[in-house]
Amino acid sequence: MGITGYFVMPWRCLVVVALRLLFLVPAGVPARSGDSYLKDNITVRQGDNAVLKCNVDNKVSRVAWLNRTTILFTGNEKWSLDPRVVLLNTAVTEYSIMILDVNLYDEGPYVCSILTNKKPESTKVHLIVQVPARIVNISTDVSVNEGSNVSFMCLAIGRPEPTILWKLRSSIGNKIITEGEYVEINGITKDMSGSYECITSNDISPPDVRTVQVTVNYPPVILRARSTGTAVGQKGVLWCEASAVPLADYEWFKGDRRIFNGLQGIKIENKGKQSMLTFFNVSEEDYGNYTCVATNTLGITNASIILYGPGAIHDVNNSASTPTSSLLLLTLVLTLSHLSKF
Repeated sequence: MGITGYFVMPWRCLVVVALRLLFLVPAGVPARSGDSYLKDNITVRQGDNAVLKCNVDNKVSRVAWLNRTTILFTGNEKWSLDPRVVLLNTAVTEYSIMILDVNLYDEGPYVCSILTNKKPESTKVHLIVQVPARIVNISTDVSVNEGSNVSFMCLAIGRPEPTILWKLRSSIGNKIITEGEYVEINGITKDMSGSYECITSNDISPPDVRTVQVTVNYPPVILRARSTGTAVGQKGVLWCEASAVPLADYEWFKGDRRIFNGLQGIKIENKGKQSMLTFFNVSEEDYGNYTCVATNTLGITNASIILYGPGAIHDVNNSASTPTSSLLLLTLVLTLSHLSKF
């Protein structure tokens, strides 16, 4: 017989040998009347303590606890080397053990072996270990251009098998988008940018939640542009606002002439999505049509804005609704100039 066979044979016969040895050991509990009883299954959460109970009566002379391959206790004598397994000082009609800080390796069958006046008896219990759902791997944050296809994943473990739910938290609200480990989006839009929450649960503990931040890049879109009427000698402000990712850079023009910050009492101030063109002392020469141009790496757009005098409101509103030929030409030149940089 080889070395492997030498060790396999005793392992298979260990429980039988253990039962034979058991009844050479003195009894560990006094006798009382009652029925032998043990639950078939005990379910416990990983990390908690498990109590295995075995009731005895006055016919019992010897008792022991065993697991799959090991004698844990015979009477009051401990045979297990695991410090987590302890004998409880309970009622005289009960022979119970506790397993502290239960883990997956503790799962399996346990036997309470009883020697009565007539014959040996054994009652089995199966310890089931439940594991709270936990996310073990999730995609990193994603940055893509609008219209691209996107996929990301979230992997979780637990017992019972956990469920996975994806929820999108965005600027336009929160909504559940799909179930399962993977999310696949074809032709993503800017409205689908936001935090994608992976929520996993198996009702053993509170859900485990982690997020994938999805950033959708898109060219500028003018949201608002405001013309203004200001008297000569007063302060006037033109402003426009563009939505874009990444944020737009702004330029201002009057006709085909670019306006630079700080020249002729004019200030250009950009704050996030907004750009403001401020005239600290409006003159007659300042009145007219201005163009706010917003650009980023994905595109360019513009808006026509008018600085007018107090008596020109009606005429200005009519002219603001129709782009001039010079404005269209300026947009074309700016677009070609911007694209040539990439």
